[in-house]
Amino acid sequence: MLKRVLDRRADPLVQDIALAVGLAVVSAVATAVAQREFGTRNLGWQLAFDTAGLLAVVVRRRWLWVAVWFTAVHITVPFLGVFPLVSGGFSIIVVTYTAAAYLPLKRAVAAGVLIWAPGMVLATVMGRTQDEPYSLEPRIFLLFNAMSALVCFTVGRTMATRRAYVAALEDRARTAETSQRALTEQAVADERRRIARELHDVVAHHVSVMGVLATGSRRMLQRDPRAADEALATIEETGRTALREMRRLLTVLRTEAEPAGELAPQPGLAGLEGLVEQIREAGLHAVLKVEGVPGPLDSGIALTIYRIVQEALTNALKHAGAAAVEVRMVFSRQDVVVEVCDTGRGPQLGTAAIGHGLLGMRERVMLYGGTLRTGPRPGGGYRVHARIPIEQHVDTASPSTTERQPA
Repeated sequence: MLKRVLDRRADPLVQDIALAVGLAVVSAVATAVAQREFGTRNLGWQLAFDTAGLLAVVVRRRWLWVAVWFTAVHITVPFLGVFPLVSGGFSIIVVTYTAAAYLPLKRAVAAGVLIWAPGMVLATVMGRTQDEPYSLEPRIFLLFNAMSALVCFTVGRTMATRRAYVAALEDRARTAETSQRALTEQAVADERRRIARELHDVVAHHVSVMGVLATGSRRMLQRDPRAADEALATIEETGRTALREMRRLLTVLRTEAEPAGELAPQPGLAGLEGLVEQIREAGLHAVLKVEGVPGPLDSGIALTIYRIVQEALTNALKHAGAAAVEVRMVFSRQDVVVEVCDTGRGPQLGTAAIGHGLLGMRERVMLYGGTLRTGPRPGGGYRVHARIPIEQHVDTASPSTTERQPA
């Protein structure tokens, strides 16, 4: 019930009726008290005339042009001299303001002229400008009414400008909120992809090594217990390493601020030998070759190289079978090339879908403006080739080639 009452009070028509009633009361009291000062010759006719003019106030927001025409006629009638009335009332002020506040500029000007001009012209032509109680010369009469119209019109246009400004601010706020929401959703999606990529890089390599070593140790348990024990020790150390890296990653995810002193440096070029050594222990013949002299690299590029080699070796361990793997890096002043090739079975038919690992490699390489090519080799096996541009100038006196192989 209360909600219905409040809704009714918020209805523009109800508000305009209330305004018209209030203005009618004020006009009636003022006219009755200052009857002589206003030059009212017939109080009854004058009150009826002023109250009738307020009908335009009632319909001004629902039928504005009806209110404009009605006011124009209403304000002109006293100057015809048919009835003993004094031109005036609040309706001309309210309707002029409403037209200026709600209509476009050209139509608002036209409405203002229609409301004020006929009465002013007729009063001047009929010589009614010097009637009691206001005995004004025609030019003073015209100037006074023109200034009154201009004041009402200016107040209305000011409110229209303010309303348009507020609407523009609200629209801008909605746009900014929508953009902020889109940016937030994009940031969340990017962060989820980054977390998925890091989890894949951290877990997949170590778990793959552990799986291969566990299979080998199970087969050698009866024939060569000592070799099986060494393999189990490697599994133990690899599991601890994986758990430690997982714990560090989860610590970062759980805390808002980056913990100081708890995180080890991100892996880089110095960790590549350890990756190759892990693959050797898992049973693959692995070789690491470096051409050129690696200069100071951005830590992000070094991490990208490490993750590419890590993912490529993991895939070779899982899919290549009994194969040899070669990791080759070529450094120059302009870029660094990373290539991982194996001599294994290569991808099987029907497995052309791109996994998280290859997607992660592609995203990392594209982040630094590089290119990544993956696919089967002509003679069998699989090849991962990445080229990453570098901004730093590397001092390369003479290309040198080093090869690290198991003794």
